[in-house]
Amino acid sequence: MSKFWSPLAASLVPYVPGEQPKDKKYIKLNTNENPYPPSPNVLEAIKAAANEDLRLYPDPTCGELSSVVADYFGLTSSQVFLGNGSDEVLSFAFAAFFNPAKPVLFADITYSFYKVYAEFYGLKADLIPLDEQLRMPLDLFNRENGGIVIPNPNAPTAMLIPVDEFRALLEQNADQVVIIDEAYIDFGGESAAKLVNEYPNVLVVQTLSKSRSLAGLRVGWALGSEELIDGLNRVKNSFNSYTIDRLALAGAIAAIQDEAYFQETAAKVNATRDAVAAELESIGFEVTDSKANFVFISHPTVDAEAIFLQLREQGILVRYFKQPRIDRYLRVTIGTDEEMEAFLQAVRGIVAL
Repeated sequence: MSKFWSPLAASLVPYVPGEQPKDKKYIKLNTNENPYPPSPNVLEAIKAAANEDLRLYPDPTCGELSSVVADYFGLTSSQVFLGNGSDEVLSFAFAAFFNPAKPVLFADITYSFYKVYAEFYGLKADLIPLDEQLRMPLDLFNRENGGIVIPNPNAPTAMLIPVDEFRALLEQNADQVVIIDEAYIDFGGESAAKLVNEYPNVLVVQTLSKSRSLAGLRVGWALGSEELIDGLNRVKNSFNSYTIDRLALAGAIAAIQDEAYFQETAAKVNATRDAVAAELESIGFEVTDSKANFVFISHPTVDAEAIFLQLREQGILVRYFKQPRIDRYLRVTIGTDEEMEAFLQAVRGIVAL
């Protein structure tokens, strides 16, 4: 605590990302990164863009990238907003759309940055409890609110809601913005992008960090009605008009255009995920039905924190959330087949003790 901090800075409880230790080489299965490299086309595009034009500001409208994203989803550029990673897009959305006079709704077990955003923008949060099977009860979101945010698949549970199940929610909350956060949608789900032209109150948020192997590039987007996109641009242009740099723009365009590479690597991750889930179940673990690039697991007799600590000692990092309702669980990112075999070998030894 510093005397120089504002009351806001002093009151915040920041988001805590997965640990990135430097003391030795680890198998990192704790931050939901893609185990495969970006498309070679991405690397070539970034190299080509690293030229003397870096002295110039990037396009503040991200015009070319907006057109590429719009074409990909069958929308118009005026229905696309680009940001410095989906976290920035979500932050702008909380500022642009959520009514501080009414509570914003999100689940009690979900992406923990939502609570941070709500506190930062002075919003009251009303937490909707997941059911006993950790499923998202959409019917409980039909209450007074100033906005709704739901990740699909949810994090950290990895469970998916079929996209058409959002229709009733959108209709029953026609005067509020409903954000569907699709950071992991490419690993087994159907995007709600198809709802954008039907519902003016839906905002679909995605990222290149996961399925396109570009967590280090920081590009995300929102898809929504022109009215919503205009609201996001008003917030962005009151904060920083140049949120995406020239290299990121070039790499993002190349990533979206290399559909074959994207489909190939996503399929590899999915196949490994399903094989790992089956093996974990065979040695006694409970595994949620994952449609993400991670699995959410618990063991009926071996403490999750003990498994987490023993794996760390063996050079394998997974994510443990020491919070009510999920302190029995571990979130395990899907790595390469070799990395996952090392994880499985280690965990077999731990639960057999």
